[in-house]
Amino acid sequence: MESCNRKEVEQGLKTEEFNTHEVDVTSNAGEKSLSSKVKDVGSISNRETYFRADKIDFKSWDIQLDKHLSRAWSRDREVQTRREEWEIDLSKLEIRHVIAQGTYGTVYKGNYDGQDVAVKVLNWGEDGIATDAEIAAVRSSFRQEVGVWHKLDHANVTKFIGASMGTSNLKIPPKNPMNGSYDSHPSTECCVVLEYLPGGTLKKFLIRNRRKKLAFKVVIQLALDLSRGLSYLHSKKIVHRDVKTENMLLDAHRTLKIADFGVARVEAQNPRDMTGETGTLGYMAPEVLDGKPYNRKCDVYSFGICLWEIYCCDMPYPDLSFAEVSSQVVRQNLRPEIPRCCPNSLASIMRKCWDANPDKRPEMDEVVRLLEATDTSKGGGMIPEDQSTGCFCFTSVRGP
Repeated sequence: MESCNRKEVEQGLKTEEFNTHEVDVTSNAGEKSLSSKVKDVGSISNRETYFRADKIDFKSWDIQLDKHLSRAWSRDREVQTRREEWEIDLSKLEIRHVIAQGTYGTVYKGNYDGQDVAVKVLNWGEDGIATDAEIAAVRSSFRQEVGVWHKLDHANVTKFIGASMGTSNLKIPPKNPMNGSYDSHPSTECCVVLEYLPGGTLKKFLIRNRRKKLAFKVVIQLALDLSRGLSYLHSKKIVHRDVKTENMLLDAHRTLKIADFGVARVEAQNPRDMTGETGTLGYMAPEVLDGKPYNRKCDVYSFGICLWEIYCCDMPYPDLSFAEVSSQVVRQNLRPEIPRCCPNSLASIMRKCWDANPDKRPEMDEVVRLLEATDTSKGGGMIPEDQSTGCFCFTSVRGP
């Protein structure tokens, strides 16, 4: 009877042999522990293994398995959260106050690792207003901007410091200082950290000088900074696609630096791959407005408009609607009116840059050479408004 019961127990406890490829016990200590348990409770044959269930330390097995899985999950998380080369440590970033606000984000002044910085925080539309397509477009724009910007190094391009794909640890000062706590942001937002340029945008600088205008040597200096920056971008096969005075920043010494690469892209080998209306009306080349293929020469056109704006300290087409500008630039060859006091050398550069035929526009490195050869010793700046009888100059007098 006892012999019969013993056989039943042994048959009931029969188990399949453990496959070492199925349970990877990586700890040496764990392997020794398991081996000792097996020797104590079973007999090993060539074909089958028998264990006494009441002698097996399942808790020890669970501990070893948990350790193994924990290491595997840690490796997976490390792969998923591995930082991009441009990612920053948000714990080193301090946000101070708002500089500017836009449709999809806010720009703050801050400090990163002891350096004054500008922090561009992008809002991806978690407030429920933006559509999924719009959110996807902003995310794509962010990756595109960072992908372009972090590789650039030039005196006339705003210095990229870093970026972050998540802002859950970003400490944003509250709109109400009496609140005392930081504003929270969705973890899926992102931020770009750049060198801080205290001079603000070129647009605001020109507005401040709208009445008294700029000396000719200042005009040429700003134009050279912009042309050198664009020439550098084009040498890297990058088309900015939104060249305008709002996207140019000034440092404390009035050095101009190109910023905002949200719509920049690497130039396609086939121009037909680059189509669509990208940019700002008033600065957009006719081929872009007309939905035709374009290349880096669209930046040259926009530079020509910016050059006119720098010289005149005024806005192009202030009295026309968007629809009128778009139609007349393409169909009627509309361009800003060049003042008569503008030196022929500068007026010639403007006309060459905004030629309707992209193939006739100069390369930016040629524009740099033309500007470098411009004589500023005799003045030639726009006549200030209080010294002229009208908006444009009809006398032979030269400005400063």
